[in-house]
Amino acid sequence: MPEVDLDFPRAWVEFPDPADPDQVFRCDLTWLTSAYTCIFGQGCRGIYASSPDAGCCTLGAHFSDKDDEKRVAGYVAQLDADLWQFRPEGRVRKDDWIETDDEGARKTLTVEVDGEQACIFHNRKDFHSGAGCALHALALQQGRHPLETKPDVCWQLPIRRSFRDVERPDGTSYTEVSIAEYDRRGWGPGGHDLDWYCSGNTEAHVAVEPLYLTSKAELVELMGPAAYDELAKHAEAHVRSRSALALHPADPR
Repeated sequence: MPEVDLDFPRAWVEFPDPADPDQVFRCDLTWLTSAYTCIFGQGCRGIYASSPDAGCCTLGAHFSDKDDEKRVAGYVAQLDADLWQFRPEGRVRKDDWIETDDEGARKTLTVEVDGEQACIFHNRKDFHSGAGCALHALALQQGRHPLETKPDVCWQLPIRRSFRDVERPDGTSYTEVSIAEYDRRGWGPGGHDLDWYCSGNTEAHVAVEPLYLTSKAELVELMGPAAYDELAKHAEAHVRSRSALALHPADPR
C-alpha cells in the first residue's frame, strides 16, 4: 500500500511537565495512539531499495552528544565475533566503528558489501543469526532493553522529540517539548528521496496495542516517568473517545 500524505488533521495535548515547572509537553495523540510498530525483518523494505534488509540502518547513526558516544562505546567493547559480523580482530578502536560526516558530525561507520551499504553494526543476512543490529543482539543476550546499548537516534526513531522556547504574553517563558512522529521530513530535504519509509505506511500500522504502550520504555526515557504517566492518561481518554477523523490515516479501519 502507498504511504499516506504527510499532512492530515492530528489531535494534540499539552500539559506541564510534573518534574520540571519550566517545561510543557506537547504530544501528538494521533501518532502515539496509532497502530504503528517497527516491522524490521517482517516486511520492512529499507529506506533504500539497494539495501532492503538494512531497514533505516543504511546511513549509520549520528551520535546525539559525547555522552551518547561514550555509552555506546562501552557496549561495543563487549561485542564478540559471535554477535558482530564485522568485528575487527584484536582490540577494537573507535576508528574501527566511528567516522565523521561531511559536516564534521560523528557517526557510526558504514560499510558496503555486495553493493549494499549499512551501519557497521548491521549484521547481514548471511550472518549465522541473520540480519540485524549487533548492539540490539547484545542487549537481548544480557537481558537489557536495546535503548541501553544502541545510539540514541536508533531507539528513538520514529518517535521525534524536539524543543522550542516559547514566550508567553506576560513575558514569562517555558520550554516546549514536542513528542511526535518522525516522518520523512525529520530526515531533512533528503527524506523525500527515501525509497520507502515506515511511519506513514499502512504496512507498519499493524500493532494490536497503541504506540504509547508498545513504546513505553522509549517514551519514559524521553519524557521521564511522571510525564509518561500523564501522557498515558490523555492517550487512554483519547482512545476511548476518538472518532474516525482522529485516527492516523495509516491505521487499519
